[in-house]
Amino acid sequence: MVAIEVSGSAENEWRPAVNPWLIAFAVMLATFMEVLDTSVATVALPHIAGNLSATTDESTWVLTSYLISNAIVLPSSGWLSSVLGRREYQLLSVALFTLASMLCGAAPTLGWLIVARVLQGAAGGGLQPVSQAVLLESFPVHKRGQAMAVYGMGIIVSPLIGPLIGGWITDNFSWRWIFYINVPVGILALVMIHTFVKDPPYLKRQKRASLDYWGLGFLALALTTIQVVLDKGQEADWFGAEWVWWFVVIAAVTVVAFIWHELRTDQPLVNLRILKNANLATGTFLIGLLGVIIYGTTALLPLFLQESIGYDAFNSGLAVAPRGIGAMLSMILAARLITWVDERVLIAIGVVIRGVSLLMLGHLDLQASMGSVMWPNIINGFANGFLFVPLTTLTMKTLPRELMGAGTGIYNLLRNMGASFGISMVTTLLVRGEQSHQNMLAAHLTGTNPIYRERLHALVRYLSVQSGAAGAQEALGEIYRGLLQQAMLSSYIGDFRLLGYLSFACMPFLLLFRNTGKAPKRRAR
Repeated sequence: MVAIEVSGSAENEWRPAVNPWLIAFAVMLATFMEVLDTSVATVALPHIAGNLSATTDESTWVLTSYLISNAIVLPSSGWLSSVLGRREYQLLSVALFTLASMLCGAAPTLGWLIVARVLQGAAGGGLQPVSQAVLLESFPVHKRGQAMAVYGMGIIVSPLIGPLIGGWITDNFSWRWIFYINVPVGILALVMIHTFVKDPPYLKRQKRASLDYWGLGFLALALTTIQVVLDKGQEADWFGAEWVWWFVVIAAVTVVAFIWHELRTDQPLVNLRILKNANLATGTFLIGLLGVIIYGTTALLPLFLQESIGYDAFNSGLAVAPRGIGAMLSMILAARLITWVDERVLIAIGVVIRGVSLLMLGHLDLQASMGSVMWPNIINGFANGFLFVPLTTLTMKTLPRELMGAGTGIYNLLRNMGASFGISMVTTLLVRGEQSHQNMLAAHLTGTNPIYRERLHALVRYLSVQSGAAGAQEALGEIYRGLLQQAMLSSYIGDFRLLGYLSFACMPFLLLFRNTGKAPKRRAR
């Protein structure tokens, strides 16, 4: 975290020279842009894959590469802001994010795009925690609740309009413009941050601040090798490829080395010792699992709508966007309920609502209407308020104040790791499931199956009138296309239902929370 030195009543006396709402708009603009880029690309994945000659599962690397680089940089954001200064670090992050967005838009190959997304994710890694710190310091104590409420609404609105903006831009211009649009927004954010944001006088830069380089190196190597295996393992037939074995070994060794090093060093990059706190350990595990569920759904649904049902990018974004409406409603309701309802009860309601919504998606078919897609999404989004607000509160409830920074760092790291793993998992299962369903369905297309024979003969008679002797071949082609559609549909349905079952699987872990309102008296050792 950023080093802060307070002398006397300096913290109470200092106020920014400008209206704090101008500062709020400046930092929210940068954060809004960063959060928007986690969802805006989801509806454009089929277009990206087609334009860059990639498969659908390869196009999801555009999402996972961003999330994993974001996760790697996140733990070091406090050190960077303490050395560079909070304002300078924010300016550098926005500038690099804007540059990376230009590189994403200009990408001639998928490899180029992935590298640019890695840079983009790394640049955005520290924007959210730094923006929150700036907001809290810029407002007087009695107005901080208002500031964080507005900030929270901005974080919610980003995923709401992201798919809509991404779909409209992709259909009317090109997928490249979903990245180019960041350039003017980034420039405006740079000008406003440079003009209005100032570091408070009690915030001292640490010229010789130390960073846990070994911890950062182990973390980066572990997460990178794990993600490469998850993203490319399907393509390489998993352990049928020698390099997969090597990467798994490297990942296992570096994970063990990371844990060993972090538990022994005095100034760890990630303070694993505080996981002795039962609430923090349980909440961190659950946010990782929810990251799998939430981001897996976010990546899966637009692909399903475009590949199986035939929606264009804008309509798929329109069908997904109502999730944000449900999220806003539940955030307001949860904020009122959390003061007198046990957080565990609210979380339980949230996981049940999300599980039900995913099982509803698991009953869609190829004739699904817009309404039959929107309602499960509204219900899915409605679960968010009962998950994020109570889960964060309960996770940090028994943690000493001086360890809050370390706790939120681990919490956010696991959320990003879960998100990246979830996207890789659902796309891998999608491809494998499609192959297995093809084999299963093809086994029924035999001459001994009367339904198949009747359908084939009817198609041959119909198509022979139009195509003559080629009618028989066209009939087989039509049947095969129908088989592929059904195999793809079955695979998507299987993924949605699996995510629903995973949501229900969160329930038993709620029993591990200790719901006490008493603040801890001593620092956890």
